Amino acid sequence: MSRSTMSPTPARSHRAARLAAAIAGGALLAVAVPAMASAHVTVSPDELIAGDHGVLTFSFSHGCENSPTTSLRITMPEGLASVSPTLDGDWTIDVERGDDGLVSAVTYTALSPVPTDLRGAVSMGVGLDEESPASLAFPVEQRCVDGATEWTQIAENGEDPHSLDAPAPVVTVDAATGSGHGDHPDAADGESPAAPAAESAGGTILGAGGLVAGLAALVVSVLAYRRKP
Repeated sequence: MSRSTMSPTPARSHRAARLAAAIAGGALLAVAVPAMASAHVTVSPDELIAGDHGVLTFSFSHGCENSPTTSLRITMPEGLASVSPTLDGDWTIDVERGDDGLVSAVTYTALSPVPTDLRGAVSMGVGLDEESPASLAFPVEQRCVDGATEWTQIAENGEDPHSLDAPAPVVTVDAATGSGHGDHPDAADGESPAAPAAESAGGTILGAGGLVAGLAALVVSVLAYRRKP
């Protein structure tokens, strides 16, 4: 008995081709979306406490239309009590001050242009006022060998920042609690709050151990009884 090999019909071939194209397109989209998301100039951390101090790091992983980055000019928002740019051997730093003597802008110029396939970063220490606004936007002008990109867009109320083409890095400011760092009122009497739970757990373990020992003794007794003539 001979067997015949069936060839796929044209309809099936077209469906398979469309499926393969859809999978390939989805894979390309999955790669492209993170790449677009990482194209922005970002700030870390993106949350601080009013009246506190912190170090902000501004990073990027691309240039202007694939042109290497030469400098970043970061404008300071109102609500900062102090700004101290971090000295870095890869960048020169130019500080601008307003009439009040406070830092108004900082320009970091790369000693060598940063290629588009490498991540670049600059940082600065900042001090916040007690009455800093709920959010601090840091407009950034990214200058490149060819061209420049201004990351200055700020989302309106209810607008998704991710929908903006060139959003400015934003730091959220939380209100100070006033209780101070590291306060633990529950432990003021010198007793650890977890002590009762630990004691309860220890009692449970000891009780379980006693029950197991009792069952073991019962089994031994039964076996010994059965072995008697």
